[in-house]
Amino acid sequence: MWLILAFVSATFLGFYDAAKKASLKDNAVLPVLLLNTIFSTLIFSPFLIDHLCGSEWFSGTFLDTNPFCRGTQVPDSQSINDLAYMSGTAGLRAHLLVILKACIVLTSWICGYFGLKHLPLTIVGPINATRPVLVLVGALIFFGERLNLYQWIGVLLALASIFMMSRAGKKENIDFRKNRWIWCVAIATLTGAVSGLYDKFLMKSFNPMFVQSWFNFYQMIIMAVICGFIWYPKRHQTTPFHWSWAIPLISIFICIGDFAYFTSLNDPSSMISVVSLVRRSSVIISFICGVLIFRERNIRAKLLDLGLILLGMMFIWIGTQL
Repeated sequence: MWLILAFVSATFLGFYDAAKKASLKDNAVLPVLLLNTIFSTLIFSPFLIDHLCGSEWFSGTFLDTNPFCRGTQVPDSQSINDLAYMSGTAGLRAHLLVILKACIVLTSWICGYFGLKHLPLTIVGPINATRPVLVLVGALIFFGERLNLYQWIGVLLALASIFMMSRAGKKENIDFRKNRWIWCVAIATLTGAVSGLYDKFLMKSFNPMFVQSWFNFYQMIIMAVICGFIWYPKRHQTTPFHWSWAIPLISIFICIGDFAYFTSLNDPSSMISVVSLVRRSSVIISFICGVLIFRERNIRAKLLDLGLILLGMMFIWIGTQL
């Protein structure tokens, strides 16, 4: 079931990338991101209200907002029997960990949004698709995992695809070494991989609905502060903001995609390396949208790069099944 949920997440993640690209066309980045966090928080507001009021509407279900419940089970690792402790010291720790996740993801999103605004989706998508490689390296460093031959082949193919993408980018006057938007996407990809590893850690201890609902809320607060101090005072000197109906679509797609993703990771048998890999198959949808909707150029060269990445992902997949 967790693998099916990973594919569901990948599908909506692809539409999410396309909605982001559409909403950022000739638009200010920071208010678009702020509205995304506001709409996402509104979508999950019933669960926030449930948690704050202690109404227990969703108690005992997979929508339970109790941070220490996974369905109807309390993790053995917590060994918590005192409800007061759960709502006190341990509850504070849970919120602090979710705030840290919000900071990591916002770093990735801010860099990714700026990069996506100034670069073709058919370049940004394949770069983001290399994230599973970084997750594998992270698993190697932090969790003591070892890569087998197939996984190493997948890593090398992904690295080769990045090199070829840089050559294709030159045809559109994009220098991978000097273009700051490429570096923004690279930072977004790196911090996104860090977030993926951190998610697996969170899902070992906390309920997915608790993490997702409060994570969106804390993102909204942080983005409101960023916009208030950075964007709003200089809004007349930068790209003006205008409304786009693609903005609420961003929130809808990412909320569905993230819900499937967190629920997948909450399964004890799930593997973060596999889930991360499957999620990056969203590049197929975003690439098709880049071609059909945004009419981007040099598609033949980029198709070869995409093919290399998908081949690399296939080798990584085979390696994880051995």
